[in-house]
Amino acid sequence: MRSQRTRCGTWTASGSLKLLLCAFWIVAIVLPLFYLLSSMASVNIFSILSGRKFIRALQHSLYASLTATGASVFIAGIISWCVVRTKIRHKALLMMLLSLPMLIPSISHGMGLVIVLGARGWISRVLGLSGGIYGFWGIVAGSVMYSFPVAFLMLCDILAYEDGTPYEAAEVMGLSFPSRLFAITLPYLWKPLISVVFAVFTMIITDYGVPLMVGGKYITLPVMLYQDVIGMLDFGKGSVIGAVLLLPALIACVFDIASKERGSENSGTPLRIRSNAARDRAARAVCLAFLTIVFLPIASFAVLAFVERYPIDMTISLKNVWQTLDMGMLRYLKNSIIIAFVVSILGTVLATVNAYMTVRLRTKLSGVLHLMSVLTLAVPGLVLGLSYILFFKGMPIYGTLAMMFLVNTVHFFASPYLMMYNTFGKIDMNLEDVGEAMGISRWRIFRDVLIPQSAGTIVEMMSYFFINSMMTISAVSFLATVANKPVALMITQFEGQMQLECAAFVSLVILAVNVGMKWGLYSVKKALA
Repeated sequence: MRSQRTRCGTWTASGSLKLLLCAFWIVAIVLPLFYLLSSMASVNIFSILSGRKFIRALQHSLYASLTATGASVFIAGIISWCVVRTKIRHKALLMMLLSLPMLIPSISHGMGLVIVLGARGWISRVLGLSGGIYGFWGIVAGSVMYSFPVAFLMLCDILAYEDGTPYEAAEVMGLSFPSRLFAITLPYLWKPLISVVFAVFTMIITDYGVPLMVGGKYITLPVMLYQDVIGMLDFGKGSVIGAVLLLPALIACVFDIASKERGSENSGTPLRIRSNAARDRAARAVCLAFLTIVFLPIASFAVLAFVERYPIDMTISLKNVWQTLDMGMLRYLKNSIIIAFVVSILGTVLATVNAYMTVRLRTKLSGVLHLMSVLTLAVPGLVLGLSYILFFKGMPIYGTLAMMFLVNTVHFFASPYLMMYNTFGKIDMNLEDVGEAMGISRWRIFRDVLIPQSAGTIVEMMSYFFINSMMTISAVSFLATVANKPVALMITQFEGQMQLECAAFVSLVILAVNVGMKWGLYSVKKALA
């Protein structure tokens, strides 16, 4: 009887917590999206969707996003194979350098392209090019740089866990490399590749940083949304565009979940990489060549931040640094660090508790909670920020740092949650039953067993929340005030004033903070290993 009461009490407590979490997600994501969609009732939807400007922006978004997605995934496939399937040295350092573009806002990539290949870019002037890399190809190039690290890391992870048994059999049969590639590698990559393609496509089609910087007259839907809401305060039209931008992200989310359900973890013999000097030299050359291309824009705006006036006066100067500081950069940087730090703590705790409730305490409510948790994966930052304006305006939280904590936690929640969801799912599911038989509470098992075994994942979750909160400009662009403005929004401010030198310095500061945090958390993770 006592055991039954204990189980009943445990169920009641966990059930209440699940209801509380579901209530949180209803307020944090469901109701704001409902308000966004309901606000379309006040506008002529057909007139907006059939308008020439909207149709052109939609076509531009699709053409540029599809081209950039194909290029990004293709390049990432080549580089990831060179890193995972060869015996080149310093792989960890190489992967870290190739993932550096993830640590700066997307608009900074566009700015780097302007400096390198713009109308007054240094390569444009050296080669005598006119016009600059604006429009379609500028968006494609910037989007590839922005999205490549995500595709690269996903494909590295996929290739690293491929079963090596078929390759050993193919080697015994004397199959050539092209035969192994088409008979084994590509069929294995097919299903996981769907998730990679949709993840990259969603990133690109919902981004407004790169198109805003290098798009020129080639207007995309996110830029149109940004201009209508920020420039003309047309929230009704913005809601219609936001609802359209929800569709590709929602489809991507559904395909991603479906592919994970159909797929299964490969288990077997790890693939043995044999020595091949010619192959390794070629792989190293390819990686270094692409690394150079990736670093050119970053190095360019690193130089730009410390010159008098680009390209008229290239004298080394700290004028831009002092000007940026005079405009309140330290205050905004403090806001960003506070937001990123609080979000990394709150987001990690919330994601851990959420994952525990959906994986280790399965009930009918667990499926509902899981669905709400991954729903954030399908909501672009611009759409989330716009929905928060409509829902929270007039409430005490509106215009405060707490609003920034909330929107960033919700915006970046899904990926860390899925990290912990997968980690908890790999730990013996019978631990709680064994503990109950021995009189050990679930709380003690959670604290003393599950958390220590998940320490590495927790560090990665904190890193993800912090870095993305430091550099995001999408969800917060509609919600920021003078009191809670993050430093990343100074980039758009300086870009609008054509002060690229100051914008470059802000980008460098964000990169430095994120690299420092990444290195610190890496050291913690290494100490925990």
